[in-house]
Amino acid sequence: MTSDGEFPESDIDLGVEDAPWVDDVDTSGEEAPEDLLVAAARAAAIAEFGEIDELDADGSDDEDLLPVVAVVGRPNVGKSTLVNRIIGRREAVVEDVPGVTRDRVTYESEWNGRRFLLMDTGGWQRDARGMAAQIAAQAERAMSDADVVLLVVDATVGPLDADESVVRVLRKAGVPVLLVANKVDDARTESDAAALWSLGLGEPHAVSALHGRGSGDLLDEVVALLPAEGQGRVRGGGPRRVALLGKPNVGKSSLLNKLAGESRVVVDSVAGTTVDPVDELIVLGDREWWFVDTAGIRRRVREASGHEYYASLRTRAALEKSEVALVLVDASEPLAEQDLRLFSLVVESGRALVIAYNKWDLMDEDRQRYLEREIDRELVQVRWAPRVNVSALTGRHVQKLVPALEEALAGWEKRVPTSRLNAFLSELVAGHPHPVRGGKQPRILFGTQSGTRPPTFVLFTTGFLEAGYRRFIERRLREEFGFVGTPIRINLRIREKRRR
Repeated sequence: MTSDGEFPESDIDLGVEDAPWVDDVDTSGEEAPEDLLVAAARAAAIAEFGEIDELDADGSDDEDLLPVVAVVGRPNVGKSTLVNRIIGRREAVVEDVPGVTRDRVTYESEWNGRRFLLMDTGGWQRDARGMAAQIAAQAERAMSDADVVLLVVDATVGPLDADESVVRVLRKAGVPVLLVANKVDDARTESDAAALWSLGLGEPHAVSALHGRGSGDLLDEVVALLPAEGQGRVRGGGPRRVALLGKPNVGKSSLLNKLAGESRVVVDSVAGTTVDPVDELIVLGDREWWFVDTAGIRRRVREASGHEYYASLRTRAALEKSEVALVLVDASEPLAEQDLRLFSLVVESGRALVIAYNKWDLMDEDRQRYLEREIDRELVQVRWAPRVNVSALTGRHVQKLVPALEEALAGWEKRVPTSRLNAFLSELVAGHPHPVRGGKQPRILFGTQSGTRPPTFVLFTTGFLEAGYRRFIERRLREEFGFVGTPIRINLRIREKRRR
């Protein structure tokens, strides 16, 4: 390899024409029709290596409007535990301290064939201030948007003034309410639930969210109150899914609120405010997008503890469900290890990537010069990602996010015809063959793009290709075909030695 990163030229022609099992493909000056080339190439590859995985087509589902069931109550009464019990999986972050849930978080659920959206909320408190006031406002918004409300009360302590305050808010909302007496773990504690009649919401439904006791009867009552159609929108095959990633306190929630035009999620100067991933349907550039606000990853998952550990797991799960990751970087501070680790996480997950340098309103000329040097030095592995300079506080250049997201998704779904790919590989290996190692020189016999999202290429070779040569192929693929905003995967199929 030369000093500029290129591989030395060679007079040896090791292109597709030399492949011993693709002689039936016309590679003369007159080009064969593309469909014949593809058919012959696929047949030759199957004959030599066996079946080749085909790209699965992604279908698009129609979007449904489902009823919304909101779970509300004062802090630490077991709302998130009940949500996990109803949806049948440990999705909501739960810890034995009050105030873990802070935003309105929606999950899709089903009972006896009836689908609905279940909305988890933070603990509602009267006369709350600071972050607690924002959490209470989100809970009140959930009460007004829901078709049915589950008011969860701790049966072991009975009705408190805070519970009665929630009841007064619910009466103003005018929404059907079911009173849930939680923490009734056995028959001996059922008598504790009787004291909740004093709240004036009818019969308390005794359940144990932790053990599942009485949850089936409660869901029967919920389904009976659901309208035929609600206002909850389900993520289907239409709007593209964008995950907002970044280290804590980088401005993810502020950006989501700016894009949504409302206080959709709780924002505070305290790092780690967001715990559960929050979905929001936002209209940008005359089209709809699903944005997912995630918890900031402070450290490695195995080093985290408490709800921070589970929040990190939920962030990774949200990334897996998304199509493109919008990674926010604090432009006013030097690039940190967490930023680089997030880029690696996105590349490993195979999602499209857009980098947004937030807090640009705090930048001066000196910091801009230093930032450009940091980018050239630290972000060598993701130079292909589009970059946008934004300010979530002022809204500066947020409209430029749409072209960057669309460009990244276009590269993520790009497909190169097999004939064009092999013509490119033929020219590439003719000018820059793999270096000789141990007296042997691996040859690329044939190549095909086996999939998209992300673009995945399979190279059929006579030997193992070194990592440096694979990076060289990736760089030349980007120069030739684009692939802006997406990682590229190159897999090898090495031909077995034939017995004579």
